[in-house]
Order: sequence, then structure tokens, then C-alpha cells
Amino acid sequence: MDMRVLLISVLLGFVSHVRAKTDSNECISRNAKTCGECIRTGPQCVWCKDPDFKPSRCDEMESLQKAGCTALGIENPRGTVTIDKNKPVTIRKIEGGENLRPEEITQIQPQKFTLNLRSGEPQKFTLTFKRAEDYPIDLYFLMDLSDSMRSNLENVKNLGADLAREMRDITKDLRIGFGSFLEKLVMPFILMTPKYLQNPCFPNDCTAPFSYKNVLSLTNDSTLFTQEVSKQKTSGNLDSPEAGFDAIMQAAVCTKEIGWRNVTRLLVFSTDAGFHFAGDGKLGGIVRPNDGKCHLSNNMYTMSNYFDYPTISQLVDTLSDNNIQTIFAVTEQFRALYQELSALIPKSTVGTLSTSSSNVIQLIIDSYNSLSAEVILENSRLPPDVFISYVSHCKNGVSRKGESGRTCFNISIGDEVTFDIEIMAKGCPSDGKSETIKIKPLGFNEEVEIVLNFICECECHKDRIPNSQSCHFGNGALECGVCRCNNGRLGRLCECSQDEVNTDDLDANCRISNGSEVCNNNGECVCGTCECKKRDNPEERYSGKFCECDNFSCDRSNNKLCGGHGRCECRKCICDPNYTGSACDCPLDTSTCLASNKQICNGRGTCECGVCKCTESKFEGPTCEICPTCPRICSEHKDCVECLHFGTGIKKRTCEKECRNFSIIAVNNKDELPQSNDQTHIDLCKERDVDDCWFFFTYTSKNDDTIEVHLAEKKECPSGPDIIPIVAGVVAGIVLIGLALLLIWKLLMIIHDRREFAKFEKEKMNARWDTGENPIYKSAVTTVVNPRYEGK
Repeated sequence: MDMRVLLISVLLGFVSHVRAKTDSNECISRNAKTCGECIRTGPQCVWCKDPDFKPSRCDEMESLQKAGCTALGIENPRGTVTIDKNKPVTIRKIEGGENLRPEEITQIQPQKFTLNLRSGEPQKFTLTFKRAEDYPIDLYFLMDLSDSMRSNLENVKNLGADLAREMRDITKDLRIGFGSFLEKLVMPFILMTPKYLQNPCFPNDCTAPFSYKNVLSLTNDSTLFTQEVSKQKTSGNLDSPEAGFDAIMQAAVCTKEIGWRNVTRLLVFSTDAGFHFAGDGKLGGIVRPNDGKCHLSNNMYTMSNYFDYPTISQLVDTLSDNNIQTIFAVTEQFRALYQELSALIPKSTVGTLSTSSSNVIQLIIDSYNSLSAEVILENSRLPPDVFISYVSHCKNGVSRKGESGRTCFNISIGDEVTFDIEIMAKGCPSDGKSETIKIKPLGFNEEVEIVLNFICECECHKDRIPNSQSCHFGNGALECGVCRCNNGRLGRLCECSQDEVNTDDLDANCRISNGSEVCNNNGECVCGTCECKKRDNPEERYSGKFCECDNFSCDRSNNKLCGGHGRCECRKCICDPNYTGSACDCPLDTSTCLASNKQICNGRGTCECGVCKCTESKFEGPTCEICPTCPRICSEHKDCVECLHFGTGIKKRTCEKECRNFSIIAVNNKDELPQSNDQTHIDLCKERDVDDCWFFFTYTSKNDDTIEVHLAEKKECPSGPDIIPIVAGVVAGIVLIGLALLLIWKLLMIIHDRREFAKFEKEKMNARWDTGENPIYKSAVTTVVNPRYEGK
């Protein structure tokens, strides 16, 4: 049974896999009517233009080849990448002792591509970037001339000559300009009294307030820079924030007036205050949004009282469009504010001014090196449904993907990095018209031009045959093997007239619902009627108004359709009378559910598909006869069996009344009792009587509530105990225990005596008798010595 279930599971899994594969085949599911629609579905979809090809013309390559499409009949246009301009990057700027013009320097390669894009098929190409040596720089110094910047202005007056000298190692082609800004000339930003407008710093000497003025356009004359800046004076206003955004906007868009070249452009913004932005102009009654255009007249911004301050997004776009890199040279107090602004502006950095701006030159050099060492690629606006991705290959083998793939850091002069770029289109953007996009490194004047051509039609579209006889006597044009009908004609071969059908959309009559496929992908719609496909097996067929039925997709059991016990109609099994279930694998015969008492499921369950489903939770087993938690049936029958046959037990006085439904059949011993077999399950009972003897019996319940008992007359009684061995054993045990106790006592005494003797011997060895004179003894004789006696 387990092998059958496994086989069925494998078969169902295979069928599900095949169906899922068909459903996931986007080429077929889109039901493309033309070659153009087919190739726009996805890069895996190809078209067969053979005139007599019957299966779906739009499918995957392998499927069409297996279906018999010829090699010449396959239409499978692919995308391409063509390099149109590929000038090598400049090895060095100075060649033969002469400076190259800026337009002759190349830092990015190639410069122009043409991409033919097919829907869903990405095209890849590589750009190389190399920082050129001695690249020209235009630097415009934009300074806040409020009175608090008086000491800073003194240090900037010598900026031109000092900066040119310090930057000789970076470039010999440096041009520098100067502009200043203050505030809009309206209340509450400026006090509008005549006296204040003449000298807002009275009694100190100040110039009249202004919004923005271009003091000196870009020049390579450092002496002229010093002269013009020396003439400048500070001014004053009322509030702390300044009109810096107005100044940045005018300095960026007034390309001709400022003198920007198509080289590296640096804008140094120096201030010790915050900034006004869009919306603040309402305080002075200015509500017209900034138009982002140049309004310089005699080098003065003339529309500050008419246009509001620019928005931050306007500044970001303007600076990016004009390839301007911004250096914010600000005091420590406002560094955090400009750090947040710099995070929104690509290719910008923030440096901290000293109290008197004495470090401004080093700050500019450090900031320029930081900006130049970073390469960020940016593309122009993409057409709808066109996508681009970047992968950068930077120094030291570092690669980045995603948004980081646009960037490389720590790029020195002469370093070369590459970017892998992938462009992909979905569908047919811009209705098939060519589009041009550009990719450029931010802060540099060079850009890469990319022409995008979209593949929306097949090559066979050009071989269109108008009024082809193959299209029902000239009622349509033959294109890529299919008919494109003339006005008023419908159908696969233009065989239908609009006057003969109710709708222009014949396919609508061949769909069960708006979301369903035409003829369920099992047939063709001919003049609003489904003609179902033929199967290779003639016994298998599609049917139904929408070809929604078939006679081969029903459930299977034992690898047989409908289990071999029914027929398949419209994907459902119609079972034979004695079977039921989705695969007709459920027999209605209940013989397999009979219990030993000939009751179905022992009267405690239902027979479903030939298997008992027990309705009482405490019963189980194949026929619901097993009850693990119930008292044993043997114990219930024991008293009646004992009293009826042996005349003993607790029921011997009420035996005839309580046990009248028992029928006893005696046999000699338990081996002769009935045994279980494949058809019948019989329980063998073993019970103990009043004499502690075991007796054996089996029971069977009859339909008339009679219990038939087969009883073994021979009991198994326990034999009495043997007294003599028991007494002998007890006596022997007592004697042995006594002897063991005596031996233990004797052993302990021996050990004790030996220890005492050893102790005595030790004390004996330690005893010492003094053999010298007794110190108490005194002799009875006194000896006197004459000192004069000399022994003569």
C-alpha cells in the first residue's frame, strides 16, 4: 500500500510540474498574435514564420524546433552594442612642449555608443575613466560681504596670486573670479531708510547693501584679481541668514557673464552665516518661485526683489547640469548646517574657515583634491521602461554594485578605473522611436552619448505581402507567416466578416471570462467559435464550448485514470456504481469493515472506502474492537465462566440469572482453544480462580447477544512450597552468620593486640638509663689543697 501511495505522489508531482511549466511559459500565455508582440514578451520568446505551422507560433526556441519549425522560419532578433566614437584617454596633457586645449583632453572612453535593445535583454558595455594631468581649472570665489566678514575680506585680497602659486603642482591653467552677496533689498531683510541704504554700518564705513554682484569674471590675471577685490567693502543687513542661494544660482547659470569654460569648475562659497531658501521670500512679500535663469545687468542681480530664493533641489540640479563642484568654506559655528546641505549636493565638500580666513588657500587645495579624487557617474533622464545599472572596478581591485557602482574614490592623477554599465528595456518604449541619453562624470565637462534603438518588430515585418491570397482571397496582408486582416475582416485567415459576428473582438466569444485565455489555450478561435486542438493519442480529446474539458486530466489511482473504476468527463471522474471518490478509488463494499461479531466496525464506527473510521474516541483498530482504556472483556466474562463450569466464584449463587446468555464449550487444554487467523481475531483470556489456579478461555459475540465461550478444563495451579529445604536453608544461614561474626571478632582482636604490642616495643626502645654519677650524691671526704705546697 505504501508503494502505491508513493507512486501516485510521484505521478501527481510530475503532472503538476508539467502544468506549472506550461503555465509559466510566458511566450504562450501572452497569446501573441504578431511577431512584434512575441519578441516584446521576453528575450526567450521566438517566432515561427513558416506558413503552414499549426502550433503556437510564439514559444521558446527549443519548443518550436521540436514542433517542426524550420531554421529559416525562426525569427529571433537580438540586441547589439556598437561603439561609434572611441578616442583614447589622454596619457598626459603636455605633449611636445605645447599645452593641449581643454577640448583636446579625453578622460573617459568610449565617447559614443549605439544600443539596439530588445525587451528584457540587457546590453552591457564598459567605460574607462582616467584623470588627466594638468587639467584646466576655473575657480569662482563667492563671498559673503556682511560686516562680520570684514577681517576675512582682508585675507582674500591676496588670494589670486597666492592660490596660483600654491596650485602650480596641480594645474598651470588656473582662472579665478570673484563675486559677493548680501541680502534681498526688502524688509525685513534690509532696513529701507535712506540713511541705512547709504551706509548700514554707520559710523563705520560700509558700502550700500546689495543682493549679488559679479565683481570679477574668471581671469588668469592674479594682479587684476587683487586689485578688484581690494576695492570691495563690507555691508550690513538685519537678519543673520544671507541670500547665498540667490548668488549660487546666478553664478551657476550666468555662464557667459562669469566666463565659465568647459573645464573643471569650482565654486568656493565663503560665509559665516546660514542661508535663506525657498519660502523665506514670503516674509518680504516675494512669492514668485525662482525661475533658475540669469538676471545679471551690469554684473548685478536685478530680480532679487521679484523672485523667491531657490529651492535646494533647484540648486542641486543646476550645479549638476553645469558641472560645478562646490566648496563650502564656512566658520565652525555653521559647519554642521552646511554638512547637511553638502550631503544633498553631489560633488560638494565642506571646509572650516579660521577666524580670519587665513587658511582659505589650503582649504581650497584640500577640498579640490578631495573632490577630484572621487568619480561619480550620472546619467540623464531615462525613457519610460528603460533601466540602467552600474558596477565599478576601482583601485586595488575594489568593486561596487548598486548605487555604489556609480562611484570610485581615491583616484589620483593617471589612475584608470572602469565601469561596467548595463541597460535594459521593457516592452517597446517611446513607441519604438530612438532615444538619446548621456552619461557623464560629475564635475567634469566630458560626457558619453548613447543612442537607444528599440527592437519592436521582426525583420520579416519588412517582407509584408499586402492582399495576400493566403489570407482568404486577399482579405489581409501576410506578415511573418500570419494574416493581418483588412478593415471589416476578422479571423485567423481573415475568413470572417464583421457583419457576421456580434463583436470586433472575436476572441471575446472564445473566453469563459475576461481574465481567461482564448479557448483555454486548448484550441483556436475561428470566427468567434473555438476549434479544439487534436491530441497525438486519438483517444484523448478536448471538448466543450471553450475547449475547457478533456477526458485525460482526471485524478489517477494505481497509475490508472479514475482508478480503472470509472470514466473521465470534463476533468472529473464518473465512477462505477460500487466506487466513489475523486479518483474512483473508494470502494462501497463493507466486507472489510466486519468485526469478529459480524457487525460493521463493531458497531462503534463507520465504513469509509473499505476502512473503519471509529466514531467513539476510546475505540481503535481496523474494526474498532480495541479499547486500550476500557476494562478487559476477559475480566468481565471471568466470573460467569467460572460459576457456570466450575461452580465457584463470586457469582455462583446468581449464576443462572446473570449468566444465562453464556454458552460454554469445553475442551481439554488451552492448545485446543480456537486461534486467530486472517479473517477472524480471537482474544485468549487467562484468569485466576478462587484457588489461585489459572484457567483459559476464548469468547465470541453472536448477533443474538449470545456469548460463545470455549473453555480449557485443565487449569494451571501453583504447587505448594517444599518445607525441608526452607528450614535447612534458614538453619544453615543462622550458623553461617554466627561463624562469620566470630571470625570478624577474632580478626579485630588480633589487630588490636598487635597494635598494643607494637606500642610497647616502641616505648621500650625510647627508654634510656643514666650510667653517670648521681647529681644528688655528696662525698663524705673533704680535700683541702695548700697553695704553698709545690709537691716537693
